[in-house]
Amino acid sequence: MRKLIVHSELDALLGEIAEPSERFEERALEIAARFDRDDADLEIVDPQSYRRGKTASTRASFPEQFRADVDSIQLLDRESEADLARRIEFARLRLKKARQEEGLEDRESGEAIVLESKLPRRVERRAIELHALRTEMVERNLYLVLINVERYAKAGNSRVDLIQEGALSLFRAVDGFDWRRGLLFRTYAVHWLNQAFRNYLYNNTHTVRVPVYLQKALKHINQATIRLGKTNPSPDEIAASSDLKPNVVRSAIKAARASFSIDADFSNSEGSRLRDLLVDESANVVYDPRIEDITLEDGLRRALSGLNDREAFVVRMRFGIGYEREHTLAEVAAQLGVSVERVRQIQVRALSKLDTPSLRRELDPFLN
Repeated sequence: MRKLIVHSELDALLGEIAEPSERFEERALEIAARFDRDDADLEIVDPQSYRRGKTASTRASFPEQFRADVDSIQLLDRESEADLARRIEFARLRLKKARQEEGLEDRESGEAIVLESKLPRRVERRAIELHALRTEMVERNLYLVLINVERYAKAGNSRVDLIQEGALSLFRAVDGFDWRRGLLFRTYAVHWLNQAFRNYLYNNTHTVRVPVYLQKALKHINQATIRLGKTNPSPDEIAASSDLKPNVVRSAIKAARASFSIDADFSNSEGSRLRDLLVDESANVVYDPRIEDITLEDGLRRALSGLNDREAFVVRMRFGIGYEREHTLAEVAAQLGVSVERVRQIQVRALSKLDTPSLRRELDPFLN
């Protein structure tokens, strides 16, 4: 039976070698070698062990469920956090050692078990141990996501997407956190959270993605506009006040043009839509085909123009294009004076000619 090292035992061993911190890695590898000789595994705790109470009903919205779940997680004090951070480093060193001994390429995170298949049992176990420890550190700091997400969700951004980005950034923070510096994890993690939220805003707040450097330039442009005290200062004036190049100012202003859905609410009034302001009240009809880039009739004509006369005739009769109704293969065969099978062959060949990207684009606007 394999030996199991519980966390309290491991914490005691790692606590003894924590000082001096410069020798921690060296001495941790010695402990790892001893564990390997004893064929010992690390304890993997049940996530429910650091939770309390019940979570929200499954009928609640995702943000409500997430908040209730986060509220049920017990927070770490400084000492417990340092112990967990040392465990994570130890598990990472042990995984790296196992991979090297098995002749595998090194992976720094515990995601190796997810990304690879048919791993040796020892490497697989080391990866699971590291992943469980990283997950515990992330889950016990998820409250940081809720605290910081509100600053960014007020601008109408998706709270669910922001929560997802924030949770993912905590894994990056765990991988970069160094307990030797004496900082609390939350002090380090907040930087990663804000960076993740800003990147989300930069990449998702525009209908057309605007490069990050232009969005940052817009920030300087807005500040320069306030300093100048003018409603519409020229690009040259903004450039002189913001130390940006005039061409960058022009590009940023052009990229900042907003896009709006014509079905979006235009005011607080119920049923008030932007499209209501775009109605041509002088028009006598609600719909005029002239407003379309291409009409259904034009699309069909262009599509059928690629067929020969017999193929176009068969398609038109079979699908009732220009006729009062659709016709059977037998009726088309009677018109052409050929067999039913021959009409079917012509139809198959014609439809295969129509099934091309260019012709499909002609009809896509009219298909559901």
